[in-house]
Amino acid sequence: MLGSWPRRLRLFSRHLWVRVSIFSGLAVVASLASIYLAPLVPDDFSDLLGTDAVDSILTILASSMLTVTTFSLTVMVVAHSAATANTTPRALTLLIEDSTTQNALATFLGSFLFSLVGIIALSTDLYGEKGRVILFWATVLVVVYIVITFVSWIDHLSTLGRIEETIGRVEKAATRAFADRIENQNLGGARLLQSSEPPPGTAVPLRSEVAGYVQHIDIPGISERAGEEHLVYLTVLPGQFVGPSEILAWFDCGVDERDVERARQMFTIKDERSFDQDPRFGLIALSEIASKALSPGVNDPGTAVDIIGRAVRVLSLWIRGKGSTDSKVLYPNVLVPSLKMDDLFDDLFTPISRDGAANSEVQIRLIKALGMLAALDDPDARKAARHHVRIVVRRAEANMMISEDVQAIRSVAESAFPGIGLDEDEPPISSELAPQSSPKRKKPSEG
Repeated sequence: MLGSWPRRLRLFSRHLWVRVSIFSGLAVVASLASIYLAPLVPDDFSDLLGTDAVDSILTILASSMLTVTTFSLTVMVVAHSAATANTTPRALTLLIEDSTTQNALATFLGSFLFSLVGIIALSTDLYGEKGRVILFWATVLVVVYIVITFVSWIDHLSTLGRIEETIGRVEKAATRAFADRIENQNLGGARLLQSSEPPPGTAVPLRSEVAGYVQHIDIPGISERAGEEHLVYLTVLPGQFVGPSEILAWFDCGVDERDVERARQMFTIKDERSFDQDPRFGLIALSEIASKALSPGVNDPGTAVDIIGRAVRVLSLWIRGKGSTDSKVLYPNVLVPSLKMDDLFDDLFTPISRDGAANSEVQIRLIKALGMLAALDDPDARKAARHHVRIVVRRAEANMMISEDVQAIRSVAESAFPGIGLDEDEPPISSELAPQSSPKRKKPSEG
């Protein structure tokens, strides 16, 4: 589990300008290095090469790379706009962080600067005959790398911005977030037993100073601020929206108030959600793509069916792994709320069942998917699946005009959930996160 500085460094490296700057800097260094490496070239070696050709090669390289860079930027912007329009704006972050696109742009711009600096140095006679030899071979290596990058870039353009490729990125982000949560159950802390009881009367609250989404919680930092002998009760999880003065955590009364204030820096609160520590955000993005596909203006039920299949893969990973015994409680003094299965099902399936209520193909596939998840022998998943299949049938009965379609949906539901009793009423399932008050001190659980 990454602390503050490793995480900040990772986020910093994802920016496009960082990679472009690094490549450009290396290109300038490589171009100027020929001046200082010239003494290493044997005296008779420069006569064997047509070093005068390096001038024309650099000129061609400079003009072509500027054009290719401009073209690539245009393609990237168009692809991002198309992906946002056809899927969901929440996926734009994943497209911007695409390493292939960043490498291509960095290579093209770096090659342009390499050529430009080389031309300027040649015009001032800084290289000499031996320096031209070094520059010539450096230029050959740059051309080879450009060709390899360009071929990879062309292959990447065939999928960039397509709906399937964007959906795949969202699925991978959601899968990665759930895999990280399985590896670090409860973010590395102990499981907070949910209760409506108030926190210890002497507990000290840590309140948010701003409004926004909790992007990241540094559990190691919180544990260090509190001390191993004191408990910390978190009341929020990454992805939750908090307002000013909202309680983020409760600290034992023995914790110094200055340490409590410093612990606020361990909560990263921003304007937007992030996929890294927030598995629910990936599910929400998938459901938004399905909802847009089911809108009257798009009318693409096939994409919604594809999303349902991917949802089964993502949720089955969590259902099977959430009780893993391989995960260790690294910080037992930090009690963290667990993800609720009801919330995960609500985030993913409620919008699809609502927006696809009049489409029998989507509803039937949704019922079958819920049946697959219920068959994984997890009580929470089975309860949530049975709840949602009832909602699917009720929405179908309220929106479909043909009784045969409704009967087909009921038949599939009764087959996937024997003895479910579709006409029976059931109490609503609460999907709220933990209340703002934290429970009395309980023994940390590694579950």
